[in-house]
Amino acid sequence: MSERALEEIAVLSAIYCGAGQFEWTQRSDTEGNIFHIQVPVGESSGRKTVTLLFHLPAEYPSCVPGISVSCEQLTRRQCEDIKQSLLTKASALVSEPMVHELVLWLQQNAENITDVEQPSRHRGPPGRSEIHVDERVWTALLLIDHMRSKAKYIKTVEKWTWDLELTGRLFTGQLILLLLQGTRRNIKEYLHLHKSVKVDVDSAGKKCKEKMMSVLCERPLSEERKQSRNIAAQLGSSTDARQSGTR
Repeated sequence: MSERALEEIAVLSAIYCGAGQFEWTQRSDTEGNIFHIQVPVGESSGRKTVTLLFHLPAEYPSCVPGISVSCEQLTRRQCEDIKQSLLTKASALVSEPMVHELVLWLQQNAENITDVEQPSRHRGPPGRSEIHVDERVWTALLLIDHMRSKAKYIKTVEKWTWDLELTGRLFTGQLILLLLQGTRRNIKEYLHLHKSVKVDVDSAGKKCKEKMMSVLCERPLSEERKQSRNIAAQLGSSTDARQSGTR
């Protein structure tokens, strides 16, 4: 990682020095650096605390950083809108350290991003052609080849399913199967994470990506099948990928 990037992180840790405001979670010359910053956004009457997770690759600032957004007071869609807006802004700042500028930009523009109404929010009942596929319940069945670091692997799966509001079951018998249910958009994002993030270790004990996972089935849940969505919960040989509950 460049000296400028390391200097930027040092400055950020000094600026956001309040309790829990800055946390450095990964330091690596080859895999980059990961840290989060908690910042308040919005007017004082409706102020929210947004957590921004930044992944600065080894090539940064010659590339856009990875960004994740979370906030208990915002919906997942609003957090996704903020993320996309930050990535768009970041693409115009490549070649210069940009994290602090992105944080300041968010604090100045968060209300404009999160207050935008969705086009269909005030419409009447949609026609058949207007139904968004992402709003239907989808089911995906995944086959995982192996888990060398089983405890860490399962913990990562639990976190992803929780963050993406997915329910599911992990079967760890002779075959390792993962059953997921949720919006298609969130399932697609889960699949991207599972294939792009280092979730296991190889035979030498080094972190590695999941290369052998395959999707056995991915389809919308029919009305008839909705009535039996909890059947998997009755199978005692499985392990929860996420504890189901009413949100």
